[in-house]
Amino acid sequence: MTEAPDAPDTILHRTAGNVSWITLNRPEAMNALTWDQRERVIALLADASADPDVRAVVLTATGKGFCAGADLRAAVAPGAPATPVAPAQAAPPEHVAGDVARMIRLGAQRLITAVLDCEKPVIAAVNGTAAGIGAHLALACDLVIAAEEARFIEVFVRRGLVPDGGGAYLLPRLVGPQKAKELIFFGDAVPAAEAERLGLVNKVVPAGELEAAAREWAERLAQGPTRALALAKQLVNASLDGDRAAALAAEATAQEINMGTADANEGVASFVERRTPKYTGR
Repeated sequence: MTEAPDAPDTILHRTAGNVSWITLNRPEAMNALTWDQRERVIALLADASADPDVRAVVLTATGKGFCAGADLRAAVAPGAPATPVAPAQAAPPEHVAGDVARMIRLGAQRLITAVLDCEKPVIAAVNGTAAGIGAHLALACDLVIAAEEARFIEVFVRRGLVPDGGGAYLLPRLVGPQKAKELIFFGDAVPAAEAERLGLVNKVVPAGELEAAAREWAERLAQGPTRALALAKQLVNASLDGDRAAALAAEATAQEINMGTADANEGVASFVERRTPKYTGR
């Protein structure tokens, strides 16, 4: 196991058994995301993609909340001082058309895209409330395990806001357009058991078993054919965005790429030789 210290420790990171563990660590704020935290998570996901020794990722949090959304009180824009200037010390910034769209593209959308595009399977271990961008962060993961106490909330309507972070993209693909509208329009909390029934969550476990359940799945994935999993992830994520011809063409290309990997050769050889395959992620 290797430990990677962060400064400050609002994001904890460790690698164990070929699994990268990324932990949101602001329990006093229900793990509401600051700009610095978001950038750190994006960087760690990029590192996981590039590191051949990392073969799965777990995204989780400390305390009672998974992620309460973006921390609007501590929001820091790129290039701004780490400590926001008090309103009395500066005039309100002038609003320029395009500023908000740019902020969303470079912020919340980059975070969700980093999860979707990570070349390793990503598991969300949701320990508590996942609200707003926090819910979308979990739902963008490839697999979601939730503690019994977890809740998912499309909180935007409560603030008079439109969902960001790909919410209107992710939800219809998971639960269908009608149910997605219900969740977005009313902003009601969805308990873990109901989230599992709807298909937002793969598995619900007692809180004390959450880390072990995430570790079990992550280690199984880390022992699998990593490149094949990455290509399969790309195919599934793209399948709802294109037509049949495009999906089949992408599948054929993925097969062409994967058949040249060591793991594909090992998989076929182990079948012929009637033995358990030993995948290396290459």
